[in-house]
Amino acid sequence: MQTIVCMKWGTRYPATYVNRLWSAIRRNTARPTRLLCYTDDPAGIDSQVETLPMPPLELPARVANFPWRKVALWAKEVPGITGDVLFLDLDIIITGSLDELFDYAPGSTFCVIENWTQRGMGIGNTSCYRFRVGAHAYLYDKMRDDPESVLAAFRIEQQYVSRTITEQTFWPRPWCVSFKHTLMPRWPLNFIKAASLPADAKVVCFPGKPDPDEARDGCWPAPWYKKVYKHVRPTPWIAEHWRAAADRPAE
Repeated sequence: MQTIVCMKWGTRYPATYVNRLWSAIRRNTARPTRLLCYTDDPAGIDSQVETLPMPPLELPARVANFPWRKVALWAKEVPGITGDVLFLDLDIIITGSLDELFDYAPGSTFCVIENWTQRGMGIGNTSCYRFRVGAHAYLYDKMRDDPESVLAAFRIEQQYVSRTITEQTFWPRPWCVSFKHTLMPRWPLNFIKAASLPADAKVVCFPGKPDPDEARDGCWPAPWYKKVYKHVRPTPWIAEHWRAAADRPAE
């Protein structure tokens, strides 16, 4: 049984994001696969998705709702999971087989995206990563015991993980792409050309804005003075890959 986990807290992403993720997982895995969602509100989540409360990690209030919560998964023991587990952010779109992400570099205890804007700097993007439960518990222990020193040294969670972890393997670059940094045409072509989907992409990530629904509909929320370059054309292939089981694919 392959295990995939995600996290949903607060109101940033509704339950529909979990359900679309689960539907895409089923379409893109050939082996038995479970999805476990750690959440503070399971209402509306598909009954086939396992849910558990958020794993415990006390954080300073100013960062309590930021992705620093993901550090809780690095504890020695995490409820509901063991072995090698794939983590997926809610705001990603699955466009290819996930089975290969479980097979890749089987000896590695941490496989992650090489961050698109920091190539060659050893920084991962934790929108999609595979980790071995308990293998790097010092990441959790340090954040639990002295969060202020961690927050003083690192701006975001993925920098902390990449700079502190003792072993890191990057996915093949074509597998995990950024909608904004990889697929969108450069200015000014983004005003006349929609983003295309490479055939070998497995996961499309949406760091920052636009969100998947915004990119699908051709809407990029931004202040008026940034509209001169922050523009996205409607992207029809998103509707095909980012849908719940009850949704019909785009005609």
